Amino acid sequence: MMNRSICSAFILALVLFATGTVYAESLWSSDDTKAAYEDKKAYKVGDIVTVIVDESATSNVSATTNISKTSTITAKKGTGALLKNIPETSYDGENTVSANGTTTRSNKVSYTIAAKITSIDEHNNLKIEGKHLIQSNSEKEEITITGTVRPQDIGTDNTVASTQISDAVIKHSGSGSISSRQKDGLITRIFKWLF
Repeated sequence: MMNRSICSAFILALVLFATGTVYAESLWSSDDTKAAYEDKKAYKVGDIVTVIVDESATSNVSATTNISKTSTITAKKGTGALLKNIPETSYDGENTVSANGTTTRSNKVSYTIAAKITSIDEHNNLKIEGKHLIQSNSEKEEITITGTVRPQDIGTDNTVASTQISDAVIKHSGSGSISSRQKDGLITRIFKWLF
């Protein structure tokens, strides 16, 4: 029985030495300072946050102008040898101008865009920047967004509303054959410039 125990111990030692050193790695990334149970929200440079853009603006401008002017001119009868044939004359005139104008402009933009955290300021606010380019046939549509986000405004699903972005600059532009057809023609631009 003792031989059997010695033989088993020898086989066990042989197996341990033959397999070499065993290394274990953590399931969690060593550079991730957040706990395993916390939300994985964007909080450092390079992280990506989804911006939900839902902006609308309406402006109304109206103007009213009323101008009236009355003029009266009277000239006495002429005197002297040459001017005695000129009769007494008078002129009464009135000029009235009235104008009304109203301009209404409305704009609504809704979409989502991914933005990258580019830097963190001294108050731990996140500077973000995102760009989205859509190209279809000869049409190009580009959406860009920049601004500053407070970390607490980022939701658990890693989204932030555009209304919560400080110093937000949202640009939406397009180019191509359809966009060029939307512009005024040369003659129309000349008339607008002249009048």
